[in-house]
Amino acid sequence: MNLDDEQESSNIVDRRGERGGGGGMRLPIGGGKLGIGGMLVVGVIALLLGQNPLAMIGMVEGAGVGGPGVGQPQEAVAPSAPAALNGTHDRFIAKVLGSTERTWDAVFRDQLGKPYPQPKLNLFEGGVNSGCGQADSGMGPFYCPADQQVYLDASFFDDLSRRFGAPGDFAAAYVIAHEVGHHIQTVIGVSAEVQKARRASGPAQGNALSVRQELQADCFAGVWAHHNRDLLEPGDIEEGLRAAQAIGDDTLQQKAGARVNPESFTHGTSAQRMRWLQAGLQSGQMNSCDTFAARRL
Repeated sequence: MNLDDEQESSNIVDRRGERGGGGGMRLPIGGGKLGIGGMLVVGVIALLLGQNPLAMIGMVEGAGVGGPGVGQPQEAVAPSAPAALNGTHDRFIAKVLGSTERTWDAVFRDQLGKPYPQPKLNLFEGGVNSGCGQADSGMGPFYCPADQQVYLDASFFDDLSRRFGAPGDFAAAYVIAHEVGHHIQTVIGVSAEVQKARRASGPAQGNALSVRQELQADCFAGVWAHHNRDLLEPGDIEEGLRAAQAIGDDTLQQKAGARVNPESFTHGTSAQRMRWLQAGLQSGQMNSCDTFAARRL
């Protein structure tokens, strides 16, 4: 990506150096479901421990569904100073977030007729306290609907590249754009409706709803990319698709040596994740991301 002329976001908060995250994996992310980064990094940890990633992901997500911390504000965390943005990672993240702000400001006004409420993005190292509870870097990037903020330990991108074979700046930008997609779902009311429906459904139906929610966030990431084609360089789209492919539920199950079990899917197959990222990329329209009405995912 060519971000040389992109304005850096002023919504980056530096939480590095704070003590947090002692609760480890008890945090249910994204309204009760792990985000794109959370699922990937928990999968990495499971593979290192010789466990089934999907079983471990289910344990993390299921531990908090409907319990404390799910979409409910915790004790307020005092905001920290704006990030210094001294390193390459910092400036990249700030510019990607800036591009999402510019893009969604315009899309919201053009397609929804209202302003876009910009989220904060918290940079942390090791652990952090969020409005959804405590988390550590093992959870990966995540969005907390209770405080409507994104949380990111930039070291995650090294894992994305080394362990899952999805290197590249656009792959990293796709992860950020996906978490911003969860913010969009929160502010337009989708997340609340999904949580309500999940509470009234069984595990299989709840997982199916989760898949549709995650695929919509992928599609929103594609909408962002559509409106930033001037920033893309040869190979960027392939980087994003490679990242989407690497974190499909079926791919993670296969890598773990487990039987592919569609009823346990929570984020969608590799093919589905790539398909919906492409859908948003091709159309640039929010209404093309209605995964809940789609017969075929």
